Amino acid sequence: MQITATMVKELRERTGAGMMECKKALVESSGDIQAAIEQMRKMGQAKAEKKAGRIAADGVIALATSADGKQASIVEVNCETDFVAKDHQFQAFSGQLAKLVLGSGLKTVEELNAASLESGLSVEQTRLELVTKIGENIQVRRFESVGSENTIAGYLHGNRIGVLVDYSGGDDQLGKDIAMHVAASNPACVSEEDVDEAVLAKEREIFMAQAQSSGKPADIVEKIVQGRLKKFLKEITLLGQPFIKDSNQSVGQLLERANAKVAGFIRYEVGEGIEKRSENFADEVMDQVKRSKDKEGQENG
Repeated sequence: MQITATMVKELRERTGAGMMECKKALVESSGDIQAAIEQMRKMGQAKAEKKAGRIAADGVIALATSADGKQASIVEVNCETDFVAKDHQFQAFSGQLAKLVLGSGLKTVEELNAASLESGLSVEQTRLELVTKIGENIQVRRFESVGSENTIAGYLHGNRIGVLVDYSGGDDQLGKDIAMHVAASNPACVSEEDVDEAVLAKEREIFMAQAQSSGKPADIVEKIVQGRLKKFLKEITLLGQPFIKDSNQSVGQLLERANAKVAGFIRYEVGEGIEKRSENFADEVMDQVKRSKDKEGQENG
């Protein structure tokens, strides 16, 4: 069967693959577009499996909130480089996931990967196609969907830090300010009552050893330890931290004056906890240039 330019064009539009790749798939499927698509997906999965072992520590955080502000979701999707993290297809995929997760009841990444997007394809099928198009390892790392009788404020710092804050009282601007503060100051928890006792005991042990080395009397040592613990708690709790827009007041004081409360928050930062590979930046740029040229060659070939 003769493979026409119209057939190649249609397959390219449906898959986003290069012209030569589309033509080859059509030749192998004797012009059956659906069979060509299925074959290209299988090839894409094989390519994705080869890339799966590569470290994906870059990426984006995406948020979605319901119209009434009672539900929100946050998703981290990883790729290998900042170059791809800025790609509109990659960002659109991440945004679709945040909307899909919103109020869905999904609990695990495996469940999310099996869920269907508006296109009718599963998240995993879409991810594999994106890996084939973009040429990097792409992974859905984590997500959370939360609901509250209060209001949930969302804030994105670029696409690399995302925050959701469950709060009551105040107004929309207060919610945004608190979320922005969490993004900037990265508190460990809301209040002193939320601090893990094991963490507190460990810090007390360290402060005690430091104070005792000064040779001061026991009662003075205890006062020093208590003072350092108090400072430590202010530094790691949201309510104790100086507000980023006005360091003359703590977040706790800000909330009290607004007759508002924070029930909890979620903060995601791209790549936190992932062991990153040390690479030469110039080599990374050259690698991206090479990939770009190869892609152009496929499309123009």
